[in-house]
Amino acid sequence: MNITEFLSHLESHSEKTLLLVLPDGGFIPAHFHITEVGHVKKNFIDCGGTRRSTESCLLQTWTADDTDHRLVAGKLSMIFGKAGDVLPHHDLPVEIEFEDFSVSQFPVTEAQVKGDVLVFQLGLKHTDCLAKELCLPGVCGPAPKVNLLGCAPGSGCC
Repeated sequence: MNITEFLSHLESHSEKTLLLVLPDGGFIPAHFHITEVGHVKKNFIDCGGTRRSTESCLLQTWTADDTDHRLVAGKLSMIFGKAGDVLPHHDLPVEIEFEDFSVSQFPVTEAQVKGDVLVFQLGLKHTDCLAKELCLPGVCGPAPKVNLLGCAPGSGCC
């Protein structure tokens, strides 16, 4: 879900309390705060030597001892309003950062209203080889032998 879609849900249901559902069906504690709205840009080179770039809007959650606290959609919409000059455009995908036993980032995949609650479902992010055509040649053939002494771009040994 991108920022435009996310904000549309917030603005359409401004009085609803927010609930964030983790991919395993668990929940981010209902008394969470949003402590950051950020534009995250990652520039990198994949193992095949191709330059790549990804961007997202990252919302950092934090839970404190104020277990009676609840964030409503309108308040989060106002927080987004303060981040206007940080976000270059509203086509960025929205991700939620949550710390449990480790810090994880989850894409927002869908929204639905259940009574007085606006529920955002969070999905999973996965790692992947972005240069499979170089690193995994001949899917039907034997795997290439790895040169343990050195690896050059385009050699297929990554």
